[in-house]
Amino acid sequence: MDVKNIGVLMTGPVMPYLRENLETKFTVYKLWEAEDQQAFVGKHSDSIRAVACSPAGRAIDAEIIDALPKLEIVSTFSVGLDKVDLVKCKEGGIAVTNTPDVLTDDVADLALGLMLSALRQISAADRYVRQGMWPKAEYGLTSKLSGKNVGIVGLGRIGLAIAKRAEAFGCKIAYNSRSKKSNVNFKYYSSVVDLAASSDVLVVACPLTKESYHIVDRSVIDALGPKAIIVNIGRGPLIDEKELVKALVEARLGGAGLDVFENEPHVPKELFEMDNVVLLPHVGSGTWETRKEMADLVIGNLEAYFSKKPLLTPVE
Repeated sequence: MDVKNIGVLMTGPVMPYLRENLETKFTVYKLWEAEDQQAFVGKHSDSIRAVACSPAGRAIDAEIIDALPKLEIVSTFSVGLDKVDLVKCKEGGIAVTNTPDVLTDDVADLALGLMLSALRQISAADRYVRQGMWPKAEYGLTSKLSGKNVGIVGLGRIGLAIAKRAEAFGCKIAYNSRSKKSNVNFKYYSSVVDLAASSDVLVVACPLTKESYHIVDRSVIDALGPKAIIVNIGRGPLIDEKELVKALVEARLGGAGLDVFENEPHVPKELFEMDNVVLLPHVGSGTWETRKEMADLVIGNLEAYFSKKPLLTPVE
């Protein structure tokens, strides 16, 4: 089926491979390039039947859905769905797809990297050498990862992949999830505070929903204590960032490895000079191999939908 005449709204910049392939196959409207986005949407609303969105772009909320009367499908360049109003899409009969599974390994790998880097201060030690400090004094001692108690908030695909990797380091795994999992033998905590109290490392890997917003708050941070670290590879608002910064400044928390933040791309400046904190620019799935697979899913889902074939990764 020729889909070139079908209009696809792109809400934000994406990798060239995805943008170029979408432009080759569909008629693409780039929302982020418009000076007046509301007027832009209004002008092209009758032509737009699909949205291709990403975490870096505008949220697909009720306002934009109402402004697109011909919208039939939202294909998101992410596994997370916090930028899509799923209730509104369901009410309007709008299909939604995401990119699960293909990014699981990359995000889990990065979580382990953040654990190691925060505990062993790899980034800080690298700076120490580059700044010519080594000849002047030995670098201070750090903390090992092997054998640590690792608590995971959210034992979905990514959480489970992190658990398996941490087990290879001899870590003891426990978790919190909406319900106890029957397919694992890890210790389950129904309370995030109780999980934190038993953890040396707390990894935040759950989806961002209204219920999980600030799931890591002051009480969770205090339960972790001054020797533990937090790693977040989920979404920034899962952690109360102001409380996290205060705890790090006051040395009530041992450290952090953060790939995501509450107000990306803005990061609290207080964290910049902390050797026990590792900061990354939301690159959990940021490898060429995985981003290409994600892009292929976005395109494949759009092609399948308009060819009246089963969606590759529908969100039920």
